[in-house]
Amino acid sequence: MKLLSRIGREPTHRASVAVLLASVAPLCAANAQTFDDLRKMSLDQLGDVDVSSVSKTPQPIGEAPAAVYVIGHDAIQRSGATTLPEALRLAPNLVVSRQNASQYVISARGMSGSPEAQNFANKLLVLIDGRSVYTPLYSGVYWDMQDVLLADVNRIEVISGPGATLWGANAVNGVINIITRSSADSQGVFVEATGGALERAGSLRYGGKLGESLTYRVYARGIQQDPTRTIADASGEDERWRVQGGFRLDWARSERDQFTLQGDRYVGRHGQFGTTDERIAGRNLLARWNRGTTAGANLQLQAYYDHTVRETFDGGGRFALDTYDLDAQHSAPLGSWNAVVVGGGLRANRYRIHGAAGLEFDPASRTLWHANAFVQDTVTVTPKLALTLGLKLEKNPFAGVTPLPSARLAWMPGRDILIWGAASRAIRSTTPFDRDVREYSGGTLFLTGSQDFVSEKLTAFELGTRFQPAKGLSVSITGFRHIYDDLRSIEPTSGAFLPLYWGNAIRGTSWGIDSWADWQATGWWKLSASLSFLHRDFRFGPGASALLGLTQLGSDPKHHATIRSSMDLGSGVTIDAGLRHVGPFPNPRLPPYLELDGRLGWQISNRLMLSVSGANLLHRYHQEYPGSAGNLIPRQIWAGLQWRW
Repeated sequence: MKLLSRIGREPTHRASVAVLLASVAPLCAANAQTFDDLRKMSLDQLGDVDVSSVSKTPQPIGEAPAAVYVIGHDAIQRSGATTLPEALRLAPNLVVSRQNASQYVISARGMSGSPEAQNFANKLLVLIDGRSVYTPLYSGVYWDMQDVLLADVNRIEVISGPGATLWGANAVNGVINIITRSSADSQGVFVEATGGALERAGSLRYGGKLGESLTYRVYARGIQQDPTRTIADASGEDERWRVQGGFRLDWARSERDQFTLQGDRYVGRHGQFGTTDERIAGRNLLARWNRGTTAGANLQLQAYYDHTVRETFDGGGRFALDTYDLDAQHSAPLGSWNAVVVGGGLRANRYRIHGAAGLEFDPASRTLWHANAFVQDTVTVTPKLALTLGLKLEKNPFAGVTPLPSARLAWMPGRDILIWGAASRAIRSTTPFDRDVREYSGGTLFLTGSQDFVSEKLTAFELGTRFQPAKGLSVSITGFRHIYDDLRSIEPTSGAFLPLYWGNAIRGTSWGIDSWADWQATGWWKLSASLSFLHRDFRFGPGASALLGLTQLGSDPKHHATIRSSMDLGSGVTIDAGLRHVGPFPNPRLPPYLELDGRLGWQISNRLMLSVSGANLLHRYHQEYPGSAGNLIPRQIWAGLQWRW
């Protein structure tokens, strides 16, 4: 089951449920702020930067009643990151664990999953310009299939906590919304090249005009990475390469009437330890129209098509997935005290799976239809108090209609302080991997999906504050309590033991704190720090077998912390450094680790930038993900060049 036990997600160093049990028993649209605008803002001004992921309408981040962190364009460029997962390390409300050359596990508030138990990090919804990249086949994100030209990213909005009322199923523990810049803001020639002993990458982009209000850009990007080392200090055989290209077209008939058409295509190959290489490929096309009125109303229509393929070169496993999505939303003020957002959508997921030896899906192909409708109303109770009520009704082929409500209360007792609370519900929806999978061992049906499997559920309560205690200092603190039910477990057949099947027998709670602060120490020096705690308390329900134990939910660190420094030294020289500490992973156990990343940049002219970057500078090797699924991640140093014309 090298491919489809995880449908290609983590092929190296894993064991199937069969092997484990055999050992224990005889198993939005781009915002108005441009990159140049954001670069010139102080921390106080950045509190007024609009975000769109919290309410699906632009609102200042200082007024957004959610634990939201914004990674700006400048921060991404100054980090030296060459891939999207590495850029996400800048978000203090995420835990980013690199498994090998191409695979990452990224989670918010825990639930990172266990590859050995075929349970994955599937509680985080990820969107790129409004296109969901969360796979409906097994649930989760293939991070090796997601890439953007980081120079064209406007911002990344990272929300901790559920966002299902607006974004739908699978926005359980958080939402990542990656928003790229308009082609009007990326004109001319851009060339980027980075190279070091373990990684080489290059990008080329050109932006131009086809008329006074019609702009475009085209780009190509490639990356090659060398293999990591296993925990036994052997080659991980996980080297990889990937090439991607795409375009974006923006037509701005007026400030209130805008149309976007964009698309990408990619192909790649990466090695797998002890078996044949794997091929990935995909393409997508997205169209979006925004129409506003002088009265403040806005209509958005969006449609996209997405095609993805994963397959092993020996023909041992393959899937192809086609997604067709249509979405509409309308927002409008109702007087001076009421703002309503309504919308809905329809999505079709058509897939075809050719299983590896001993693994199949029955049926092997399907078209899954999903429909949703939502409404959210924000009422200004007083000038300082606002109440937001929302409800989404989502219909999927396995669970019928599911209500996903939320309520948020925001109080601003002063200009520089926000206190907010929220209660909401979210689900991780059922997938074909939960219902249709069939695994064989020695010709015996060993593991099967269950037609009785239901969606995993979360009820969440949050209380947070965002304030500026002094000029240039911004602080965000959020406490949360998550109540989970019907989490996936593995159960034996009554009276026969085999076949095992997926059940919903795990439940429990988690609570914790997410906190971070930014400080403009001087005009040339910015500092930021973060600290997060997580406590989990899970158990099996009555009658559960408790096979594999609770470790199948994942081994999540109880705390993690970061400190970042950004200095402008004059003459175009900048120094950025980030120190991150990740606490111990409990089971499988992984000791805590401390690592340092850094970048030295020199803006020689308006057109030319040179840099030297380093990652994991404190150790030659370290492990970021526990168990055999985590390889040794090496120290890396590379040089970079950016040229614009």
